[in-house]
Amino acid sequence: MTAIRTLLSGYFPELTEDQLQKYEHMGELYQEWNQKINVISRKDMDQIGLHHILHSLGIAKVVAFPEHTSVMDVGTGGGLPGLPLAVMFPEVKFHLVDSIGKKIHVVNEIARELHLQNVTASHTRAEQVRDKYDFVVSRAVTRLANFWPWVMNSFKKTGLEQEGLYYLKGGDLQEELAESGLITKTFDLQDYFNEDFFETKKVVYVPLRK
Repeated sequence: MTAIRTLLSGYFPELTEDQLQKYEHMGELYQEWNQKINVISRKDMDQIGLHHILHSLGIAKVVAFPEHTSVMDVGTGGGLPGLPLAVMFPEVKFHLVDSIGKKIHVVNEIARELHLQNVTASHTRAEQVRDKYDFVVSRAVTRLANFWPWVMNSFKKTGLEQEGLYYLKGGDLQEELAESGLITKTFDLQDYFNEDFFETKKVVYVPLRK
């Protein structure tokens, strides 16, 4: 699994040895868990570092979550993008939610194995979460027009400069963004990462309306 270490340290030279070890171990844990509970497409498992861990960290290329802030990851599945981001930002609290209980079980087990004290995970829907967060992240759960109403009331609204939603999406988004009626800013991940996989991958940022 050294590929994960090489891949990540090339793009994030500031990662510590402890963080790199956690990412390597994360890759191994996903391999193990995926054989019991399918949280990641099986044909994708040999690309766990590139397609899942590095892809999740695309969000870290466009926003640095300040210490002591909070992030909710909606529809986290097996913990993506929340777990890779939690390793990257140890002083930030992450709450990972998914409506499928067995996936949250995997998230909890991986967080425990990696000693991630800054992660909680809940088997629930975003609309049922009463807490408020500085940021919301998600990886292509549904169209933005469907997704935004689930999370629009989940923000603390403290006036933090980069507060809002960071949504990992792929493909041509013009129609989808227009349909949402939201003010958005799109970052192309191919501007940050060289691999072909990122050619159509994007982070869509929805700032909170002031």
